[in-house]
Amino acid sequence: IDTRKVQVAREAIKAGAVVINDIEANRQDPAMWEVVADSGAGYVAMHMQGSPGSMQHSPHYGDVVADVTGFFKDRLAQILLSGVKKEQVMLDVGIGFGKTLDHNLALLRRLGEFHSLGQPLLLGVSRKSMFQTLLGVKSPTERMPAGIACACWAMRQNVAMIRTHDVGETVQALRMWEALQAIEQI
Repeated sequence: IDTRKVQVAREAIKAGAVVINDIEANRQDPAMWEVVADSGAGYVAMHMQGSPGSMQHSPHYGDVVADVTGFFKDRLAQILLSGVKKEQVMLDVGIGFGKTLDHNLALLRRLGEFHSLGQPLLLGVSRKSMFQTLLGVKSPTERMPAGIACACWAMRQNVAMIRTHDVGETVQALRMWEALQAIEQI
């Protein structure tokens, strides 16, 4: 379930959800992590500067990778103190959530640095507006090739999970990428 609301997470788990994707990494209600700990559900902590309504109003960072890493270190410490197990947690750098094009590109280029946190990474770049800014592609559905290219890059950076709108196409591209990687091993 994609939610930042504790009651929604609780009801979704009762209905069978097994992962909570929290775009705020629980900045609203400490009970979110209690729900995660009690249920044993997976938990995706995503970085976002600001709130959904304000995140794109002049986002700023000293060093976006260092700042996001610091955020995750703080969040992870709090998550683990709340009783959530380390193996329940994935991290999402939050491409497009309170970030400029330059911030997004820096995060993508330096994805591998986040492995120092010891948690698997999830990346969601499907149909992002940054592709309109970078490539001039206005329609979200026309942004699929750029999202797939980023998914392949993410796999090369050992990202554990890709979130996409274009599942079949992305799976096909990643399987081809894996086949090409296997050829390198021969």
